[in-house]
Amino acid sequence: MVTDLGFGNESEQSMTRSGVRDLVRMTPDELQELLDGRRTMSVATLQRSGRPHLVAMWYGFVDGSLVLWTYARSQKVANIRRDPRVTCLIEEGSTYEQLRGAELVCTGEVVDDPGYVMDAGRSVHERYMGRLDSEGIERVAKMSAKRVAVRLKIEETVTWDHRKLRLGS
Repeated sequence: MVTDLGFGNESEQSMTRSGVRDLVRMTPDELQELLDGRRTMSVATLQRSGRPHLVAMWYGFVDGSLVLWTYARSQKVANIRRDPRVTCLIEEGSTYEQLRGAELVCTGEVVDDPGYVMDAGRSVHERYMGRLDSEGIERVAKMSAKRVAVRLKIEETVTWDHRKLRLGS
């Protein structure tokens, strides 16, 4: 569970819209339920040129924080070390009336503490592949040697759930 979902920090643009925008906005519990699902998250960081670097990532939770588990030498880690601004997108739905999702505006912190990296790896693996046995834990420990965790501090959220519009199926 994420302890600070960034609610109350909606962007000025989203706050100026009324009516439908307010109707489709998720509650904190609805956002947590979306995050708790086994979804892939689109993660955008900024390259040196200023262009976005966008990747699909599995994610986990450590100590109430949303975390990524990735190679220490990856482009996203280099980008976050230089500029910690990160924007994430989680969404689902195959038709307009089913669309729901969240944009999470974050600050990323690269964590290379071996214990934290292992916790992040274990969380990601267990969320997407089920409980780890002793062999699985050993595999995650080996993979963690070349990895870091990225702790995401959510500062702003924009959410939508078109199912609330009751447009039919």
